[in-house]
Amino acid sequence: MLHLQNLLDDAKCYEEVRRRRWPEGVRCPHCASSEVAKQGCDTAQPSRRKYRCKACGRYFDDLTGTIFAGHHQPLRVWILCLYLMGLNLSNRQIAQELGLNPDDAQRMASQLREGIVAAQPEPVLSGEVEFDEVYVVAGHKGNPEAVKKKAARGGVGG
Repeated sequence: MLHLQNLLDDAKCYEEVRRRRWPEGVRCPHCASSEVAKQGCDTAQPSRRKYRCKACGRYFDDLTGTIFAGHHQPLRVWILCLYLMGLNLSNRQIAQELGLNPDDAQRMASQLREGIVAAQPEPVLSGEVEFDEVYVVAGHKGNPEAVKKKAARGGVGG
C-alpha cells in the first residue's frame, strides 16, 4: 500500500511553515524581536531550523508556539492530516490513509480543529447592524404559575 506521507518532502513542509508563519522574516515567538540568530537544525528532523533570540536570549524552532509543537508525528503527517480533513474524510479514513492508529488520528484532528478555531479573529461589527428578536417562553403559554401547578399534580414540568 502506498502511504501518502511518503509523497511529501519534509524540507518543503518546513519551508512552507516558515513562509506562512514569518512572511517578513523570523521573529521570536516569546518577545516578537526580529533580532534572531540561526542555531543549526534539529538532529531528529534536519529540515527543522533552530534559533536563538538576541533580545530575550531564548531558544526556539520553526514549530515553537504552534499546534504542531511537542508531538511525535512528523510535520508532513500533520500537513496531510489537515489536507484530508479538508476533503471531509472521517478520522478513521485519515488514520487508514496515513497509516496511523485511529486514536492518534482522532487526537490530531481535534488539535487541528481547535487550532483553526483559535486562529479565527473575533468579528468586528461596524455601521448599522440588524438582528432578529428572540422570544423566550417563561412557562406554559407565558404563564409560569400554570407550569408549577401542573408539576404539583404530577404532570410534566417545563
